[in-house]
Amino acid sequence: METSHFFHALTIDQDTCIGCSHCMKACPTEALRLRNGKAVLTPDRCIDCGNCFKVCPTKSFYVQQDDFDNIFNYACRVALVPSVFMGQFPNDITVSRIYQILKEIGFTHIIETEATVPIYTEAKNKYAAEHPDIRPLISTYCPAIVRLIQVKFPGLTDNLIPIKAPIDLTAMFIRRKLQLHEDWNPEDIGIFYITPCAAKIAAVKSPVGEEKSLVDGVINMDSVYNRVFKRIKEQGKGFKEQKLPVSQISSDGILTALTNGERRLSNAKHSYSIDEIHNVIEFLEKVENDEIEDVDFLELRACDQSCPGGILTCDNRFLMCERIFARARKVAERERNGEQTKDHEVEQERNYLTNNVKVGEIKPRSMLVLDNDITQALAKMQRINELRSKLPQRDCGVCGAPTCDALARDVVMGEAKITDCIFMK
Repeated sequence: METSHFFHALTIDQDTCIGCSHCMKACPTEALRLRNGKAVLTPDRCIDCGNCFKVCPTKSFYVQQDDFDNIFNYACRVALVPSVFMGQFPNDITVSRIYQILKEIGFTHIIETEATVPIYTEAKNKYAAEHPDIRPLISTYCPAIVRLIQVKFPGLTDNLIPIKAPIDLTAMFIRRKLQLHEDWNPEDIGIFYITPCAAKIAAVKSPVGEEKSLVDGVINMDSVYNRVFKRIKEQGKGFKEQKLPVSQISSDGILTALTNGERRLSNAKHSYSIDEIHNVIEFLEKVENDEIEDVDFLELRACDQSCPGGILTCDNRFLMCERIFARARKVAERERNGEQTKDHEVEQERNYLTNNVKVGEIKPRSMLVLDNDITQALAKMQRINELRSKLPQRDCGVCGAPTCDALARDVVMGEAKITDCIFMK
C-alpha cells in the first residue's frame, strides 16, 4: 500500500475561514475537520474533488496553479487545451479565433487534450479484451475518481484500467512531434495544461502509477479564459480571423469530456456512466457489496456533467455542454463529407503511443488504516465501536467532525477528545 502523501491543489486560507462547517459536510471522504474554529485538511483523505471550494461562503479555499509567466521560461510554449475550454465561449466566437488569441498571449503551439482519444479508446478496449476476469473495469480518465478509489474503495484498485489518460498521451505525442519533426531541443519545450479542475493539477504534480508527468505546468482555466475573453473584447468586431484549415480533433474527441463520452466508444456490453462524486460513491458501495453484478465497464466522473462542471470553468455547465455538442455535430457533418481532421497526425505516431500507453501499478491508499500492527489495529477498531455505541449518532458536526463515527475514530487516533461532543459533556 502506498504511504507517501498526495500533492493537493486545494489550500485553505486560515485568515478568512469562519469555521462554518459547510466544507466539512460537503466533503465526500471526510477529509475536513474543524479545529479551533477553522477548517483543517486531512491530506491522506483529500481527493481534490473541489466540493469544499464550491460550498465555501467566504471563498477561503483557493486552487494553487503555476504562474502564467512561467511559460516564457521556454522557447517552445505548448498550450494543452481541453475541449471544455472552447465550450465556455459564446457561439459567435470560433475555435480558430480562440487558437489565435492563445498564441497572441504567449503560446507558440496549441493542441487539444482529446487529440489522442482514438489511441486512448483502442487501448482501453484492448485491455478489456485481454482481461476478461476483471470486472467491472473502471476508467482512469478522471483523476479525482482514481484517488477516490485509492482511499475509499481500495479493494477496487485492481479494477482501474492502468493506461495513460488523454492529457498524458497528448503531452507525449506533442513532445515527440516537436522534437522529431520541428527539431526543438527537449529542454526548450514547455507543455502547460489548462485545467478545469483541481484534481488534474494534483494528477500532474503527483501522477498515479508514474514517477513524473510529461506536463511541465498547470494553469487554472478561469485565469486563461479571462485573459482570452479580455483580448476578444479589446479587439472588437474589426478582428481579422485566420481560419484553421481543418478541425483540430474528431467529434468523438470533442465529446469525450462529457458524461457518456467514453461509454459510447466502449466495446463493453454492460456499462454505466455516472457523474457527481456522491452518485459515484453510492454506486461503488453497491459494487463493492456485490449488490450490482454483470457490469463490464464504468465511466465515472467526479463533477456534475463531467468536466463542464469543474470548479475552474467560467460558465454554466449545461450551456457549456450544449455548445460542446453543437461543435461536435458540426465536425461530425464535415467528417461525413470526407473532411479529414488533424487526427491523422496522431495516427502517424500510433505505434509509439500504443507501446507507451500503460502506467505502473495503481496501489491502494486506504484512509481507514488504523495501525500497521494488526493487533493494535483490531484493538483500535474495538475501541471505535465502543465509542460509537456511546455517541448520540446525530451527526450534528458541532464537535468538529462530520459524523459521530468520524469523531469516534478521531478520538481513538488521538486527534480529538470524547468531550468535544456536546452531548457527552
